Amino acid sequence: MRIPAHSVCTAVRDDIVAGVHERGSRLTEEVLARRYGVSRVPVREALRTLEAEGFVVTRRHAGACVAEPTEQEAADVLQMRMLLEPLGAARAAQRRSEAHLKVLRGLVRLGQERARKGTSEDLRSLGGWFHDTLAQASGSPSLTSVLTQLRHKIAWMYAVEAPLNPVESWTEHGAVVDAVARGDGERARVLTALHAERAAEASRLRFAVTTGPVAGEPVAGQRVRTSQHAVNTPGPGI
Repeated sequence: MRIPAHSVCTAVRDDIVAGVHERGSRLTEEVLARRYGVSRVPVREALRTLEAEGFVVTRRHAGACVAEPTEQEAADVLQMRMLLEPLGAARAAQRRSEAHLKVLRGLVRLGQERARKGTSEDLRSLGGWFHDTLAQASGSPSLTSVLTQLRHKIAWMYAVEAPLNPVESWTEHGAVVDAVARGDGERARVLTALHAERAAEASRLRFAVTTGPVAGEPVAGQRVRTSQHAVNTPGPGI
């Protein structure tokens, strides 16, 4: 049975986010095909998709390699999230279905319950599912796809500190859902913008900037290098 390229793409992307394939490392079709138990055809298609998403680059004499984002590129990812997530919430207020509301309310109840009990292990995953569902409620497949890609990149580039008060964080989620349920797009946009801003402030780069001749001074245009293996976590869900 032929394994779909999108399944291979998901597997390779997850391993890049997890640090299994380190920044700058080569991604050869033959090795990847053996690793994932597929032919080279879906691997080739997956690498093309990941290159379009910015996870992979093609280098002369090296072929496909894991991308090495600059500090500015990493900052741009957070800024894009802060711009697009509020837009998605505003659209969700106008386009959401009752099914979306049911799932969102269920996630908020579960998140608040886990937060009150101090069960923090599942909160990041619940937050990721919440934001995925909110994006889907926007009724825009293109916007949903971009937001999903941004969350993958944030998980790859950043470690996100857990909120000091997870109960308050899930209260914020609940307020967004209330605004979406009332059809108040402006309120949903403002609340989501504040929430995304706090998430950005809690994000710390997983890799360091290579310094120049003067200690602590980055070389102009220098690519950033990994300082540690990334941890495979869902995109920021706080």
